[in-house]
Amino acid sequence: MTAHLSRRTLLGLVGAGAGAHLLGACSDDGSDDPGGPQSINWWHIQNTEPMLPVWAAMATEYQAAHPGVTVDIQPLENEAFKAKLTTATQAGSPPDLFQSWGGGVLKQQVDAGLVKDLTDAVRPWIGGLLPAAVQPFTIDGKIYGVPFDVGMVGFWYNKDLFARAGVAAAPTSWAGVLDAVGKLKAAGTVPIALGGKEKWPAHYYWAYLAMRIGGLGALQQAAKDNNFDTPDFVAAGDRLKELVDLQPFQKGFLGADYSSPDGQAATMGNGRAAMELMGQWAPSVQASSSTGKKGLGDKLGFFPFPIVDGGKGSASEAFGGGNGFAVGKDAPDAAVDFLKTLLTVDNQGRAAKTGAVLPTVKDAATAITDPNNKIVAQNLASATGFQLYLDQAYPPAVGQQVNDSVAELIAGTKTPAQIVKDITAVAKSQ
Repeated sequence: MTAHLSRRTLLGLVGAGAGAHLLGACSDDGSDDPGGPQSINWWHIQNTEPMLPVWAAMATEYQAAHPGVTVDIQPLENEAFKAKLTTATQAGSPPDLFQSWGGGVLKQQVDAGLVKDLTDAVRPWIGGLLPAAVQPFTIDGKIYGVPFDVGMVGFWYNKDLFARAGVAAAPTSWAGVLDAVGKLKAAGTVPIALGGKEKWPAHYYWAYLAMRIGGLGALQQAAKDNNFDTPDFVAAGDRLKELVDLQPFQKGFLGADYSSPDGQAATMGNGRAAMELMGQWAPSVQASSSTGKKGLGDKLGFFPFPIVDGGKGSASEAFGGGNGFAVGKDAPDAAVDFLKTLLTVDNQGRAAKTGAVLPTVKDAATAITDPNNKIVAQNLASATGFQLYLDQAYPPAVGQQVNDSVAELIAGTKTPAQIVKDITAVAKSQ
């Protein structure tokens, strides 16, 4: 996935707040003596309101309860974090506790011996988390990270525009989506908003169609075999081309960003399109990008990506991701204990009440107050399977090629059969 802060943190792009201890580089100040002084270097990207002060408060409280422990926090903007982490990991010196999205990047860190195996340490309490949230952080049956936030991609739609076009109910099949597009166009409404310039929003369509046609097993097998040149993936492209051929997107979508004033989120938030396929952060970004800064309010609805007739996948299989933390190889024992503290029911509840976090601890779900977040949480709680974003699940080069290839398919420069060959070629070269 081309990293986008709205997608991963639901927060804006601003600098770190006052009071954070900004570190020039990570260091290993931990003591081998569990009772001795220990310092935890913590890098995260919740570098704005509302989560920046929440994390800071939790660190302060932990230090007060553990006098021998110091938590040095470095909040970083998303792209700055990735660049700094790359430098640190290439030097073999990762921070003690750091942001992670699991998947292919975490696997590379595991293979390089840069992160701790947390399986035994978290066994007493990991069962309290949503299994779907833990899955992206589980590699070869072992847990190397712990998620504090989880979400899924689905269709967000304008109830009023659906009603005006005579679309009586949210579609439950891909054929139903295509039918709704036809009715919306006939009513003079732009059916779908898409930020085609950034590519990652478009890959959601192809990924979900592959899931619904081939089931989760098809995506997992492709990762094992480094082969996407199969009938299921070609069929996913064919189904996506059915949609593209209907010309459902807003004018200029190929040059549109996701969150710019004339981008995908603003097009939805200003009522100029009927639906978008996006993650759980969509309502907040629609609102912040809209002219009135309020978005659609109670006009906004949500439905999961529907089945494809004849496909092997289920509508209860979710596609998405979340934020978590991994622990560096040289981290002191206190780092894992502090991570456990962040995942208590009370602290997850505090995070959930900000509206910026969908908690991974099951018993913290009652703290979710935003109605849209509640809908997403309910869908996740009943999910029978979970697939991480393909541009995170697979090695970075493969994920980038997925994004590039789907963009080419939507632009009409490559066919469904051609893009699977291109993705496979990159996968086999890794």
